[in-house]
Amino acid sequence: MTYLRQMQEIVSDYRAAKQSWPATTREIAQWAISQGKWDMPAEAVVKKCATDLADAMREAYFKDSRGQRVRALHPAPVKRQGVLSVEWDDIRTAPRKHMQMSFQNHRKGIVGECRQLKIALDSYNYAHPDEPPLQISFVFDADLAELEAADAA
Repeated sequence: MTYLRQMQEIVSDYRAAKQSWPATTREIAQWAISQGKWDMPAEAVVKKCATDLADAMREAYFKDSRGQRVRALHPAPVKRQGVLSVEWDDIRTAPRKHMQMSFQNHRKGIVGECRQLKIALDSYNYAHPDEPPLQISFVFDADLAELEAADAA
């Protein structure tokens, strides 16, 4: 039975047990857990915790010696025994290789976002041929200079 079908069966069991209906998913979930009809696998608990830790680490900042707000913890892809994973390290103590990998990986993510924006932009312009095409620059030097100037002010 698929997971989706199992969830549907829990709803059917809930209703068959003459529980309050209509019901919220939270009410059904509380009933299902209390009846032993649903349990989160240990690996799912670990995955959720790891995701929450990564979210928290992305939000850890400090002020550097120039007074700039800098993200403290940075992920970098690493291979351990042939398995690709992500290690986090502190920018203040991380080896250069870790930070180089982290910065390269972060840049790839930004490029991916820019690609998705370009695809959407091109699609919109193609779908609206009677209007002047929307244009966006993907050269960020002026934007970065403007932000740095604002920070210095």
